[in-house]
This record gives sequence, structure tokens and C-alpha cells, in this order.
Amino acid sequence: MNGEEEFFDAVTGFDSDNSSGEFSEANQRLTGVIHVDSSKSNGIGKVGDGPPQENGIQKHRTSLPAPMFTRSDFSVWSILKKCIGLELSKITMPIAFNEPLSFLQRITEYMEHVYLIHRASRQPQSLERMQSVAAFAVSAVASQWERTGKPFNPLLGETYELIREDLGFRFISEQVSHHPPISAFYSEGLHQDFLFHGSIYPKLKFWGKSVEAEPRGTITLELLKHKEAYTWTNPTCCVHNVIIGKLWIEQYGTVEILNHRTGDKCVLHFKPCGLFGKELHKVEGYIQDKSKKKLFMIYGKWTECLWGIDPVAYESFRKQERRGDSLRKTKPMYNFTSFTVSLNELETGMEKILAPTDCRLRPDIRGMENGNMDLASQEKERLEEKQREARRERAREEAEWQTRWFHRGSNPYTGTPDWLYAGGYFERDFSGCPDIY
Repeated sequence: MNGEEEFFDAVTGFDSDNSSGEFSEANQRLTGVIHVDSSKSNGIGKVGDGPPQENGIQKHRTSLPAPMFTRSDFSVWSILKKCIGLELSKITMPIAFNEPLSFLQRITEYMEHVYLIHRASRQPQSLERMQSVAAFAVSAVASQWERTGKPFNPLLGETYELIREDLGFRFISEQVSHHPPISAFYSEGLHQDFLFHGSIYPKLKFWGKSVEAEPRGTITLELLKHKEAYTWTNPTCCVHNVIIGKLWIEQYGTVEILNHRTGDKCVLHFKPCGLFGKELHKVEGYIQDKSKKKLFMIYGKWTECLWGIDPVAYESFRKQERRGDSLRKTKPMYNFTSFTVSLNELETGMEKILAPTDCRLRPDIRGMENGNMDLASQEKERLEEKQREARRERAREEAEWQTRWFHRGSNPYTGTPDWLYAGGYFERDFSGCPDIY
């Protein structure tokens, strides 16, 4: 084995839903086995289209019903010029700047690479588990690459569920607060190997040439077999050139992943691009034990590949320019991966079992997906006015909004405020759901 051999399968190097075999050659090239060699530099993972699959792949659509609507006729500046330095959650944007997904569906993209969680659960050593968890955390960030469309703001009480037996999980989320906008989510492995949950409320600000999303909320992963819990927050995401020029995205900030049982911590520094762009997309970090001894070094790009190496050999390998294959294909459909394309799919008969608050039933998102932008805009305005009227009615009656599937509480590991899953969703008693559409 030489120093170039990889010890992880691709982080996102497989198209989980593509049955045509379009990427089969690349998939075969990237397949590997887990191998840690402390004297060599090894690839933690690469960024592409999804996890490896076995026989019996669940079939999903591979494209959207209508092509992407052009945004060239709209001026962002005419809307944003009065918003410099302000939070954008209360600013109404034209539907042309949206993508046909709710933010609840957007956060479900965490699960595109859930096989990394399954892998972590199978690892006998805590260091190896942390490596897989770190790869999972970075893979979630990678889904935002070249995604410059804005997801639809969820309506208060909106929900989204996703069950993927082929990937071994089920997922439920709910919009639990409108001001500030807070989305709570909960996922569990179908083989009782993990729980994954949290609440997210990004703070958006416009700075003249860019829009910045500052992360808020704690993400928690529990590996049940090992009685371990990991917590972290996402880096800051920034969209540049929103006024003129080509839109591009960078992630920056420090992500700390803490194993609450062992005290091990993974610290990942997402580098800002710098003056000449030399640091664009770069990630550098390390795994340390509870005594702060560095056990493992990590470096690479969140758009391509992560490499791992023993701390002693790190400096010599760090000086080499190392690249992984970037397998993410350019997609005309909002730069969605095949996993993302499937998220708003409404299969025949599905509406009979879904909660009436599910994103798939939103007429504005469905209209945009089908290419009917006029209908989508009209429905978006109607739904927002219906939401405002419901809020006025609660004010008249001095009634508080009651969430359905989550409740306020404290994160069991950090003690910080959080939204916790109350249970019961998959029993499918939707009699108490609000009428939001």
C-alpha cells in the first residue's frame, strides 16, 4: 500500500438514485475499504452524488418536471439595496430567486450521506468513529455547493417526512417558530443504530455584495450501540456577488464536534477564500483526546476530498498539493443532486398517508417545480396572507401557537435550549394538524 491509497469510500462519491449507471465508472474507481495507516496520508472521502447502494435500490425520479426558470430578468439590487446590515428573514423576495424546495426539505439533505453514520456505528474504535462523524458533518455542508437558489421559507406548522428503507432511516421535521424562524428535525436509523436531531435557525444578513447565513442551533448525533453522543454547529455560509457577477458560495468558521462520552473532539477550520482565493473551499483540522493530545489530522476541500494523516507526518504531506476527484456533475436543475431531486416527489397515493402539513402538498412549491411561475407566485402570496390572518386570529383570542411534534426543552448533552421530538408522528394520527395550505 502506498501513500496515495484511500482508507474511506467516497464521502459523497456515489449516485444513490441514478439507475442509469451514468457514474458507474467513477463509482468503481472510488470504491475502497477502511484502512488506517499512521505513516501515510489517506483520503477520508470525496464529494459527489451520494452513498453506495446495494441491490434493491429504491427507484426515484431523476429529473424535475420543468426546466429551471431564468433569473436574468430580475434585479436583486432593487430589492436588497434598502436591507444592508439587516436580517433578511422578514424580507419578501420574488419567487424567481427560490428553488422548488422548502427549507425543511433542504435540511433533510443531511441524510444524503447517512451511510457514514451507519459506518461510524460499525467502527470498534472511537477515533475511527469520530473520523466517520466528521466526514458526515462535512458532507452535509457539501450539498450547498453551487446552490444559489433560496429555499422557500416554511410556514408555521409545516412538516416534512422522509422514509428511505434503502438508506436505513426515517426523518421528520417541523417549523416550530415563525419569528425567529426555527426548524426542528429528528431522524432515526431503521436498525436502531442511531438518532440524529436538532433545531436550526440561521440568521441571514445582507452586506452589500453578499448574503451571509450565520448558523444557530445544535446538531446532535447519537450512536446507540456505543452509547455515544456527538454535538456540533455548522460553519457560516456566504453567497457572493448577489448584485452583479457570477454567484459563488464559501463556507467559513470553526466547527467543533464533541464526543460527550470520551471527551474526544474534532476541530475543523473552514477557511475563508482569502485575497486571491488560495484558501477557497479548504478545510483543515484535527481530532484530539480529552487531554488535548492530537490524534489525527484532517485537511482537504469540502467540495472535493478530505485527507487524514498521523500528526507526526502531517507537515510534510500538507506541503503537497493534493486533490481528490470532484464528481459533482453540473446540473441544469438548480444544481440539485439526484437525492435532492427526489425530495419533493409526490408518488401516487402518497397524499393519503402524509400529514396535511407536508411540504410536498404546498401549492406554491409544486407550481414552481412544474414551471408555472405565475401560479407559484399567486399561491405563495395566498399562503403568506393566510398565515398572517391566522396569527391575527390567535392574537384576538389571546391564544398561543401549539407545536405538534416537537416541544421546547434542553439539549440532553449540552444543556442549551433546543427543540425535542415529542414522538408519535409515524403513528399517523394527524387529526390535530393545522390547516396551513
